[in-house]
Amino acid sequence: MGENEANLPNTSLQGKKMAYQKVNADQRAPGHSQYLDNDDLQATALDLEWDMEKELEEPGFDQFQLDSAENQDLGHSETTDLNLDSIQPATSPKGRFQRLQEESDYISHYTRSAPKSNRCSFCHLLKILCTATILFIFGILIGYYVHTNCPSDALSSGTVDHQLYQEILKTIQAEDIKKSFRNLVQLYKSEDDMEVSKKIKTQWTSLGLEDVQFVNYSVLLNLPGLSPSTVTLSSSGECFHPDGQPCGEEARKDSSQDLLYSYAAYSAKGTLKAEVIDVSYGMTDDLKRIRKMKNVTNRIALLKLGKLPLLYKLSLLEKAGFGGVLLYIDPCDLPKTVNPSHDTFMVSLNPGGDPSTPGYPSVDGSFRQSRSNVTSLLVQPISASLVAKLISSPKARTKNDVCSPLELPNNEIRVISMHVQTVTKLKTVTNVVGYVMGLTSPDRYIIVGSHHHTAHSYNGQEWASSTAIITAFIRALMPKVKTGWRPDRTIVFCSWGGTAFGNIGSYEWGEDFKTVLQKNVVAYVNLHSPIRGNSTLRPVASPSLQQLVVEKNNFNCTRRTQCPETNISSIQIQGDADYFINHLGVPSVQFAYEDIKTLEGPSFLSEAFFSTQSTTVEEMDPFFNLHETITKLSGEVILQIANEPVLPFNALDIALEVQNNLKGDQPNTHQLLAMASRLRESAELFQSDEMRPANDPKERAPIRIRMLNDILQDMEKSFLVQQVPPGFYRNILYHLDEQTSQFSILMEALECCKPLAPDETLQEALSEVLNSINSAQVYFKEGCDVFKSILDGKN
Repeated sequence: MGENEANLPNTSLQGKKMAYQKVNADQRAPGHSQYLDNDDLQATALDLEWDMEKELEEPGFDQFQLDSAENQDLGHSETTDLNLDSIQPATSPKGRFQRLQEESDYISHYTRSAPKSNRCSFCHLLKILCTATILFIFGILIGYYVHTNCPSDALSSGTVDHQLYQEILKTIQAEDIKKSFRNLVQLYKSEDDMEVSKKIKTQWTSLGLEDVQFVNYSVLLNLPGLSPSTVTLSSSGECFHPDGQPCGEEARKDSSQDLLYSYAAYSAKGTLKAEVIDVSYGMTDDLKRIRKMKNVTNRIALLKLGKLPLLYKLSLLEKAGFGGVLLYIDPCDLPKTVNPSHDTFMVSLNPGGDPSTPGYPSVDGSFRQSRSNVTSLLVQPISASLVAKLISSPKARTKNDVCSPLELPNNEIRVISMHVQTVTKLKTVTNVVGYVMGLTSPDRYIIVGSHHHTAHSYNGQEWASSTAIITAFIRALMPKVKTGWRPDRTIVFCSWGGTAFGNIGSYEWGEDFKTVLQKNVVAYVNLHSPIRGNSTLRPVASPSLQQLVVEKNNFNCTRRTQCPETNISSIQIQGDADYFINHLGVPSVQFAYEDIKTLEGPSFLSEAFFSTQSTTVEEMDPFFNLHETITKLSGEVILQIANEPVLPFNALDIALEVQNNLKGDQPNTHQLLAMASRLRESAELFQSDEMRPANDPKERAPIRIRMLNDILQDMEKSFLVQQVPPGFYRNILYHLDEQTSQFSILMEALECCKPLAPDETLQEALSEVLNSINSAQVYFKEGCDVFKSILDGKN
């Protein structure tokens, strides 16, 4: 579209600003003096170098030795007033050391020829002593001046300085996040999506973020109809709204917005009169049992949300022949403190992006498919109170502190008429994008993503938490950037629109810039819904990032009196990380607080968007200390990924995760186990031969570091499979939930084929996993071979 083309050169991913700047290793010693090569000066130069070696072994030089070779060219700093020459490797008669290069004219004072005659007069010795003393004092004065007047240059070299990280993060304050959150919530009632987007852009720009832009896409949104959907009992003729209230003008006026927005986006629309069949959670076993007893063709399924992705369960119901679905959340699956009996909610049936442009961006000129719905099923979310009326269940379902699940007796028949109406319109979805340009690797991106409120949808207050946290980190980061410091890699900040409708904003942006992102994105940090409870911190991370997350979480625990065991998993999560994980194979991480009782219940309940939360964000975190913790943990991970010379990814953890996924009594996995063993061997070799030496500052050659990082950032791409069941991740390193440790596509195939001999579906799943493991093993092996060939060529 025209507007996007106009913005394209100014976004974080285009233009000359984002071009890769090649670093020439030959240009990294600007202070080298030609006089040091004179044969007459060798003896004195070697003695001087040995003295300097002793000095550089002092603790004060430790920080210099951590510098990456790829980051030592300080001439690129935008605020350089005085050049600090980089640390250069040199050799002495007694071993290898780092030599500090001073200005050439200064060094030449030290390298004057020493008298070779043993017959020196006392006067001549006195002159030498005085000259040395004066030069020594002069050196101290220069060092003091450099130290006090050029702090930004020292920092801009990209040194791994944890003290620097803490200086940035200590400015993050809970009170500031609270103020930002409240300001954002005040805009919640606005039906204009642009109001929130403008607020975010203005704030980010005022903080100093570079080139903050709107990136707009015209997309197909499925919105509520003019009147609420209804469910009518055929036996009595009673009509109910989705919240369980009787149909009528009074009820409609009391909660008109909630009733309208209780719907399934991209459902089929129309009216269906049929028998209701209780399918419980819609698991494979449930459907097999029911189909043996009843004819399910064109019937209405009464379905509980949870345990498996909603899109997968709907695909099973559609395949079985059902015509409609009444979707609800059983109160027994929620904590006792939550009472959702009359709560209505929204779900999206969209797997991701604009349904009218699947797989390609919604820009001007793109062909639009005619798709107002993504399923043939009529789907309507309803409250638990309405379910109780449909099945004639008494209200008291808790006896002796035990909750009785809602279920329709098998011997009873209920016939209802469900009416679903929605409207499909082209609407503009807005993303807000800004960045901090990297210093030495500006073409490598760490993407930090939050989301903002989109009109015509439920978002509660979680979007305000998400936006307040990303803004707090930007506020802490930019003062340091303004002093001249920059991270090695570019940090891209994104606030996504259209998240509730199927992560539309992030998908369209990802499809728009796919070619660039596939090559350049290093990691994705997800801030989708950071505060869902207040009892436990629940990090989710790619296998390659789990070790880093453990380190950060343990460091955070040292500041508190209680330090619970870190429970980190790679499981499917909600939000805009979806595209980056499943289509780009990008390592990702997310920190969030949860309610421990919610974690004990079924997974995938978070697919529901409630109109009103039973517990508000401020009730869960009244002092915003949890917000502050999430901001600091996420911020430290961002800084370390953006600034470490070698990416802090662990190749061996991927191999170990693969082996763990194949544990247990799983049939037909002997070939997979053998391949997984070879993958582990290759990963161990890669980890020991390539990664460990690269973490030694003395062994860092820029070209070697660049090649190593390219391998590390693409490790997970081998585990992207082409065909998966609806709602399942294409990245098979992620599990469905914390209760399962198998490859999800293998688990699903085994469930489908349980009563039968292994069939084509299972063999296809086994083949997908085998090919992924083999691809990863070859990838690591080839990486080791490339490095070996380079070393052999030098020798």
